[in-house]
Amino acid sequence: MSSTIKKIGVLTSGGDSPGMNAAIRAVVRACAYYKVECVGIYRGYQGMIEGDFKPMGPRDVKNIINKGGTILKTARSKDFMTPEGRKKAHDNLKESGVDSLVVIGGDGSFTGAEIFNEEFGFSVIGIPGTIDNDIFGTSHTLGYDTALNTVVEAIDKIRDTANSHNRLFFVEVMGRDAGHIALNAGIGAGAEEILIPEEDFGLERLLESLKKSKESGKASSIVVVSEGDKIGKNVFELKDYVEENMPEYDVRVSVLGHMQRGGAPSCFDRVLASRLGVKAVESLLEGKSNFMVGILQDKIALTPLEQAIKGQSEIDMELVKVSDIVSS
Repeated sequence: MSSTIKKIGVLTSGGDSPGMNAAIRAVVRACAYYKVECVGIYRGYQGMIEGDFKPMGPRDVKNIINKGGTILKTARSKDFMTPEGRKKAHDNLKESGVDSLVVIGGDGSFTGAEIFNEEFGFSVIGIPGTIDNDIFGTSHTLGYDTALNTVVEAIDKIRDTANSHNRLFFVEVMGRDAGHIALNAGIGAGAEEILIPEEDFGLERLLESLKKSKESGKASSIVVVSEGDKIGKNVFELKDYVEENMPEYDVRVSVLGHMQRGGAPSCFDRVLASRLGVKAVESLLEGKSNFMVGILQDKIALTPLEQAIKGQSEIDMELVKVSDIVSS
């Protein structure tokens, strides 16, 4: 594989997600396979500005494929949002001989990579790492599958106590702008109702659904709520509304929070990370830049970073219909 690329930098940016370490490992080992130097950049773009670099070889990434989080750490960088900060980052890369970047993160990280490419003509490839699965151009982002399994396991445990006490539980899951986690985990855990930002069901429909559940003989119910749902200001307001209108329900709230981001990545996420990491390095060596590597219909696909950032990750309406049918 002929290329002018000599040294590839890899960084993780934005929120962490299970599978990031597996992707770092794949990038480092693909570089070694193709006889290209690799540099780990710590703390994302902030580390780029501060020159926090470390040469990495195959042995530096041993025993990390099973670990959550990111060994390269991550940070949000206000300095990188300024031309001066980006200039300093570019100077540090050039001084270290780094001539291309693999950026593992979400749309904010990709926006930074795209601007960096525009300003300096620097070769960049993105790998989508976010549990929200809200990136256009890939059916799965790194960490999404693991987060789903974590949420389903948590809801299974909550249902045990809901059944024991005849309670209604609102379970809030992550997904500020996208309901993928709520919809898929809700179906997987057998939730009675699922509230997502893409579908404004309204408070009245929620009450109707809960009343039907009660009338059908269900003594307890689980309602999965995406944190970006628009029905109430927050999940606690939903709880108050239901208690006022259905006093027969003993209502509880469980916010799963950051536990969804942690833990060992699933086999699916480990394999996906390995495939995307290798493809990212190969794409750079083939002279490609300003793309995101993703997976579509189980094939690795390249999407221009601009499309990945601006495109909408659509919710599967067939799954919404399935949810309505199986929750009755």
